[in-house]
Amino acid sequence: MAIIKKILDKTPLWGKDCFLAENSVLVGDVILGDECSVWFGAVIRGDVNFIKIGNRVNIQDHAIIHCTYNKYSTTIGNNVSLGHRAIVHGCTIKSQVLVGMGSIVMDDVLVESNSIIAAGAVVTQGKHIKSGEIWAGVPAKKIGEVSTELKDNEINRIAANYVEYSSWYK
Repeated sequence: MAIIKKILDKTPLWGKDCFLAENSVLVGDVILGDECSVWFGAVIRGDVNFIKIGNRVNIQDHAIIHCTYNKYSTTIGNNVSLGHRAIVHGCTIKSQVLVGMGSIVMDDVLVESNSIIAAGAVVTQGKHIKSGEIWAGVPAKKIGEVSTELKDNEINRIAANYVEYSSWYK
C-alpha cells in the first residue's frame, strides 16, 4: 500500500478502482477520483494547499504534484496522463491532457482540455495553454495544434492504457 500521510487534519482520499503503488506518496489535502493510478515513486503532496484530481488520471513513475502555500492549489481534470518524472505545481490542468515525460508545469498555469505538453517542456509561471494546443521547449512555446488523430491515438489511448495497466496490479 502507498504511503498515506495525514497532515493538519487532512487525509488523502481516493475513489473506486484506483491503483496506488507501494512506494507512491499521498500527503494531506488530496482527492483523487475513480480509476486513477499513482505509479512507483510518484508524490502527491497537499500539505500547503489542496490538490484535486479527476477520474482516469495516471500519475506515472516519479512524477510530483505539489502546490504553493496560500496562493496556488493544483487541480487536474479527467482523463489526464502525467508522464514519468513530470512536475506539476500550483496549476490547473483541464480534462484530456497529456503532460509528457520530464516536463514541468509551473504555478498559475492554465492548460485547457485536449492539449499536449511535450516531453521535457518547461511551461513557465502564468502561461495559458488554449484547448487543442501543443507546447514544447524550454521555455515552452506553442508549436502546433492537436489533430483528431493525436487526440485519439495519444491523449485518449494513453489514459485508457493506464487504466488497463493498473488492473494488472490490483
